[in-house]
Amino acid sequence: MGRMVMVDEKFCFEEETQLTVHKTSVFYRGDGFVVYNPKGELVLRFDSYYGPHGHPLPKDELVLMDATGNCLLTLIRKKPSLHQRWEGLLGEKRKNESPIFCVHRSSIIGRSNVVVDVYGDPSQEYHIDGSYPHRCCTIYNTSLESSSKEPMAEIKRKVDPSTHVMLGKDVFLLCLRPGFDSAFAMALVLILDQMFDDAEIDDDDTKEDPTHVALDSSS
Repeated sequence: MGRMVMVDEKFCFEEETQLTVHKTSVFYRGDGFVVYNPKGELVLRFDSYYGPHGHPLPKDELVLMDATGNCLLTLIRKKPSLHQRWEGLLGEKRKNESPIFCVHRSSIIGRSNVVVDVYGDPSQEYHIDGSYPHRCCTIYNTSLESSSKEPMAEIKRKVDPSTHVMLGKDVFLLCLRPGFDSAFAMALVLILDQMFDDAEIDDDDTKEDPTHVALDSSS
């Protein structure tokens, strides 16, 4: 599969890449995120209180920014919605602008996965399986024709390379297949953080979810 550009080609890495994601507050959901590349450089960020130009954000809007504070994607919660539906707009929110993708839960009953529909391409769909509160889930590109699915990105816990100790859930990895748009992937992380509450699981649970699927899986 070639490059999957949703925001900009500069966010599509040529090689498999692991980004480090820091949740800047562990007291409230979605307070903030900063994302670093393997060189330790800031590449993406999110502040739940202020968006571009320092303007306060409405309660049901999220703005993903680049390292310099430029708006990349605006994420809007649609209400009412039993499936927790979100829509993504390219850049800043403008009047009559159409979304480029939407995210929603596959079911309102019990444990369900998350579905990502890309507008303008009915054949392009993504499923997110696993447990975000455990920081162990995979974003799959699905084929409606063949019923196959290919892992494109993975959220997983980070292990300190010097001590080999698993870090807390406020620091984790976003692992990307070559060509998959990292800004789009991080936008999905922001939405998952709104959909699922970390308080639903025990904080001392340091084991990997048994549904973990590696990006290099041959399945």
